[in-house]
Amino acid sequence: MSKQLQGVLTALATPFDQDGAIDVETLRRVVDRSVDAGVDGVVAAGSTGEVGALSSEERLLLIDTVIKQANGRVPVIAQTGATSTAEAVRLSQAAEKAGADVLMLITPYYEPLSLEETVTYIKDVARSVKLPVMLYNIPAVTGVNLDPATVRALAEEVDNIRYIKDSSANWEQALQLIHHHGDVIGTFIGWDVYLYSALVEGAAGVMAGTANVIPDEIVAVSRLIAEGDLTGARELWKQLYPVVDALLSVPFIPAIKAGISLQGLSAGSPRRPTADLNAEDLARVQHALSALYQNVG
Repeated sequence: MSKQLQGVLTALATPFDQDGAIDVETLRRVVDRSVDAGVDGVVAAGSTGEVGALSSEERLLLIDTVIKQANGRVPVIAQTGATSTAEAVRLSQAAEKAGADVLMLITPYYEPLSLEETVTYIKDVARSVKLPVMLYNIPAVTGVNLDPATVRALAEEVDNIRYIKDSSANWEQALQLIHHHGDVIGTFIGWDVYLYSALVEGAAGVMAGTANVIPDEIVAVSRLIAEGDLTGARELWKQLYPVVDALLSVPFIPAIKAGISLQGLSAGSPRRPTADLNAEDLARVQHALSALYQNVG
C-alpha cells in the first residue's frame, strides 16, 4: 500500500452458516458489497467481525479470504491483536505474509494490564512486522485507555505505527488526537455516531460497522464532506443518523447482521452465546431502514 489510508473503512461482519462455521462464499459477497459502494478500505477480524468468538485459525482464514476477495481494489486492514504478545506476533506476521496492507492491534483484553505493560506489548508486536500498524483503542473492552500523549510517543518511537482507531467514545480525546497529533498519526474514529463530526473535524477517516448495512450512503456523506459540501453532507447525515442510532441502540453485532439480511444478503446469526435480535429490536432497525429509503427514494 503506497498511499495514505483515509476515508471510510468498513469493519466487516463475519457471516456464519447454519452450523456456525465461517460462510466463506457469503463473506466474499459482504466484501464486494462494501467495495462496490466505494469504501476506502475493509477491516477483517475486528470487533464487528466477532473476533472474540473466533479461533486463531479462523481469524487467519477470514483475513486470507478478505485479502483475496478485495484483490487490491481497496486496502485490507487485518486486526491481529491478541491476549498474548506471542499470539499477536504470530497472527501479525501471518497476515503480513498473506498480503494485508495494514495491521490493527487491539491490546490484550482479558488479564488487566498497566499502561506500561500495554505499551510494551504494542512496541513488541509492531516491531515484529514491516507493515503500517493501526493502534486500536477500545478501553471498554481492554480496560486501558491509550491517551493522546501515549499515542504520540508510540508513533514517534516506532516508525511503522501510523494510525489509531479510537473507539473510546470520548469526543474530547478524539479531537485532541485529530488536532494536536495529526502530524504524527492518522486518527480513525470507530464510534459510528461521530461519523459526520469526525470527518468535518479533519479525522483521517472513520471505521464503521454500520457501513455493512448502509455503505453507499456513508460513502456519499464522506465524499460530500471531502468536496466541501458540508450542507449537503449534513442533510444526508440527518437522514442516516436514525439508522446509525437504531443499530447502536440495540445489541450491535446482531443488529448489523439483521441489517445486512434486511438488505437481501443473509449473514447468518451471531456466534453463540450472542443471540439474534428480539422482535422489538428487529422492528426498530427495520423501521429506521424503511424510513431512510422512503426519504432518499
